[in-house]
Amino acid sequence: MIWSIISAIVVGAIIGALGRLVVRGKQNMGFWVTVLIGVAAALAGTFIARLLGVADTAGIAWIELAIQVALAALGVSLYVGSRR
Repeated sequence: MIWSIISAIVVGAIIGALGRLVVRGKQNMGFWVTVLIGVAAALAGTFIARLLGVADTAGIAWIELAIQVALAALGVSLYVGSRR
């Protein structure tokens, strides 16, 4: 149970950071907001990838990762846009 939470935080931080890299300009947001957006994007991206049938691959699930990063970028954009 605890390892699931830790891995969700780590994956969320990575996906959130990648989402922030995609969005242009300065984003004035904290680490935990980045992690929360990343976790939400990772969960939603996995759900969408499973619906599309691209989640289970023999190697790295590049399409699933791209969906997750795109959702994180969207989440970062929405968050930053709502703060201005």
